[in-house]
Amino acid sequence: MPALWKSACLTAVALVASLLLVTLGWSCSAPTNGPVALQGAGATFPKPLYQKWMSEYGKLHPDVKIDYQSIGSGGGIKQIQAQTVDFGASDAPMTDTEMKASPGELIHIPTVLGAVVVTYNVPSITQPLNLSPEVIADIFLGKIKKWDDAKLKQDNPGVSLPAADITTVHRSDASGTTFVFTDYLSKVSQEWKEKVGADKSPKWPGGQGGKGNEGVTGQIKNQPNTIGYVELAYATETKLPVALIKNASGKFVAASVDAVTAAAAAASAQTPDDLRVSITNAPGENAYPISSYTYILAYKDQKDAAKGKALVDFLWWGIHDGEQFAKEKLYAPLPAEIVKRTEAKINSITSAGKPLR
Repeated sequence: MPALWKSACLTAVALVASLLLVTLGWSCSAPTNGPVALQGAGATFPKPLYQKWMSEYGKLHPDVKIDYQSIGSGGGIKQIQAQTVDFGASDAPMTDTEMKASPGELIHIPTVLGAVVVTYNVPSITQPLNLSPEVIADIFLGKIKKWDDAKLKQDNPGVSLPAADITTVHRSDASGTTFVFTDYLSKVSQEWKEKVGADKSPKWPGGQGGKGNEGVTGQIKNQPNTIGYVELAYATETKLPVALIKNASGKFVAASVDAVTAAAAAASAQTPDDLRVSITNAPGENAYPISSYTYILAYKDQKDAAKGKALVDFLWWGIHDGEQFAKEKLYAPLPAEIVKRTEAKINSITSAGKPLR
């Protein structure tokens, strides 16, 4: 009998211990691989491409659900700082102040490059406008008020320019597209640099505001004699005309994948280790002057290992297989050297100190 009692007691102890382990989540069995959902938010600039990426990646990995809300780069930075999303997205690299204000170390993962274009709605103009840097700055400073201004005529001989008032349209939200545009203007116009500067939410001298690239294109399309700036894919999608911009070499250049690639190549030597870089007004005869990288923002240390692994795998796929979809969406793929450097950034992402790749 004592032996039976002893056996029963040991069995009871083992059962209680097992229940405690299950309650505390310390099961000895391997964790199951269930569906993983990732939430991202930020820049509207890369939205057309990210939608394509998530669709294609979802076909290959139906167990990974990725949702992306295009709320503007400023919103993406705020949400990743608040840790309410699994990844943020921004065309404007985070500032040192924003980096220090974050609860953990954030890294920048460049995904593709794109062009910010100047688009307009002037029914009587039937060919692409030529715009020099000082003219663009003066238009958005409110100094050039009419479409038939002498400076516009000088850049566009023989073009029928109406004696109509110019209405500018800008982003009303905190925007990486705005940062790229104002960063460019700050490089080419001292007056712009002093009065407005480069910012995601500058104090505009005038004009109308629209939310997102979609809002700006919508306002321009629906109002004659307007002019604004959007990402190239949005202007193309809405069939709005796009101006040729005089670059640093003095050549009027149309926005294109090759012209953006040329700008990236010209700036590659100045790209720092953390990959936060501006490539506006890059040198080179064929460089489009309002070009930019766009970034996904992620914490170097991932609190949730399963989500972190899913994010890392998606980012790796994006900068390799996903790049094949860039050109069809009017983005430029990453240069080979930047891909190598981005691989190292992705490989540095860990969870509890353990690599996720």
